[in-house]
Amino acid sequence: MRMGEKSVATGQSALAGFGLAAMAAARIACGLRGVARARRGALLVPDAKTTVLAAKRLNTAAGVLAASVLTDSAVEHYRGGFHNKAMITPLVTASLSLAVSIHGNADDEPVAHEVRDAVYFLSGLTGLIGTGFHIYNVGKRTGGFSWQNLFYAAPMGAPAALTLSGMTGFLAERVREARPGTAPTIAGLLAGRLVGLLTSLGLFGTVAEAGLLHFRGSFQHKAMYIPVTVPPVTAALLAAAAIGPRKRNLFWARTWLRLTAIIGVAGAGFHTRGVARQMGGWRNWTQNLLSGPPIPAPPSFTGLALAGLAALGLLEDLAE
Repeated sequence: MRMGEKSVATGQSALAGFGLAAMAAARIACGLRGVARARRGALLVPDAKTTVLAAKRLNTAAGVLAASVLTDSAVEHYRGGFHNKAMITPLVTASLSLAVSIHGNADDEPVAHEVRDAVYFLSGLTGLIGTGFHIYNVGKRTGGFSWQNLFYAAPMGAPAALTLSGMTGFLAERVREARPGTAPTIAGLLAGRLVGLLTSLGLFGTVAEAGLLHFRGSFQHKAMYIPVTVPPVTAALLAAAAIGPRKRNLFWARTWLRLTAIIGVAGAGFHTRGVARQMGGWRNWTQNLLSGPPIPAPPSFTGLALAGLAALGLLEDLAE
């Protein structure tokens, strides 16, 4: 494949990922809710339809994260010339994760799917191994773990998004297979609380990665402060809602999660503008996509926000 053909393929993959993230954000903005609310003073046990809907929302979140990883790693590893054959692995596993997420979002059966389970597990494992590779890449450079190497070596937090995709999808299958008439649990813990807490941790990790790269860019645009100020508040509110699911906590967590989802899509727009401001603009897109800000990275916030909203749906029946 020639260089131009590779660049076109990368651009098409990016557009597909952004489309998925935009549709997910639109779904949030419309306030789509499919989880039954608790009657006053009574705890309603979710039925099969409710848990399947929550699982499908988690499948959607896993898909958005997978699309972000697929397009981002395609650009970054192409820029690195795929000098290590293992660099093709996240493209394959992210593509598979995206495919099974789309399949899960269309599946109305209250039964976990073995193929989806296997793919999500593989994606999570690939992300963990990739994180190890990236840490090794930074450490082996002259100067070791210096700011210079943290800025310009392989981003240590990037593969973690694939782990988050696999984790979210795997949790979706556990929620889906909950027996009708019983509250969904994972490893003995209420699914809503576990998903909420893990998503909160994922948001904090994504904020750290965004903060490092925006610090490298000297926060030259005031909007660069948004992904390091709003999502941490969202993560804290989500954790509070997971620990103490009261109606007030759920309201504020849901509001900030929706805002965070929009920030993910808006961030892709800001990065697109950043690419256009490079020398030659979009006329020189084959080079500027590689040297400009990573357009596929911000939608990771959208994917995590979707997972958080799914967790709140499961927690809503526990709200006092």
